[in-house]
Amino acid sequence: MKPNSKVLIIAGSDSSGGAGIQADIKTITALGSYAMTAITAITSQNTTGVKSIVPIPPKEISNQILFTAKDIKPDAIKIGMLHSTKVIDSVISSLKFIKTNKIVLDPVMVAKGGTKLIDDKAINLLKTKLVKRVTLITPNIPEAEILANMNIKCREDMIFAAYKLIEIGANNVLIKGGHLTSNIVQDIFVSKSDIKIFNSKRYNTKNTHGTGCTLSSAITTFLSCGKPIKKSCELGIKYVNSGIKTNPKYGKGHGPINHLNTINIERKFK
Repeated sequence: MKPNSKVLIIAGSDSSGGAGIQADIKTITALGSYAMTAITAITSQNTTGVKSIVPIPPKEISNQILFTAKDIKPDAIKIGMLHSTKVIDSVISSLKFIKTNKIVLDPVMVAKGGTKLIDDKAINLLKTKLVKRVTLITPNIPEAEILANMNIKCREDMIFAAYKLIEIGANNVLIKGGHLTSNIVQDIFVSKSDIKIFNSKRYNTKNTHGTGCTLSSAITTFLSCGKPIKKSCELGIKYVNSGIKTNPKYGKGHGPINHLNTINIERKFK
């Protein structure tokens, strides 16, 4: 089969393969599209935590974005880990030269093991400049608490936080509810004129490393193929849930999900 669309990923690398650029590439490929990358940082990590982070110079991040997009025009862009103000400024400047209105921002701030991945000045710049330039922002609850400057304890808090992000310039918000404790996981989509609540079964597993990266990449892929934004969110959530349900149980900590849950190996490869 030929790829359905082309997606540019701007994010950090995860050496364990469960999150970051690696999860993004797997997701986009598994969903039938073509992945291109601009790496913002290299991390040494495994399922138990992060050992080190090496940032890529902002100029080289810009070079990756512009040189790649000049040759192969992306149908959509997914943005992940942006760890400093200089990196965010570089990405914003680069986006001006790429003609696409389908951009998804996953505001990666804290790793699954608790390691902080972005500084305070960068958080403020992300809120004041980048949020308003993207189509959709997909924070989890800890990230939404930082961005909205409030505590989130329930569904109503999630909705209120989403509207606070709309007030500061976000076009569409999907707050992921996995950090709340209930048998049903609620992810809430909010736009200036609409609310949609997605209910999913909670699976009793610690193997959820990279679910945020995976979801934002899946949504971006569906958007790149022409799906409406709420439908893209719905399909992305279904893909992630299937990956959690069939996770391969790798590693001693928070293991990865199964990004290959959509793929059936054709007979000629068996």
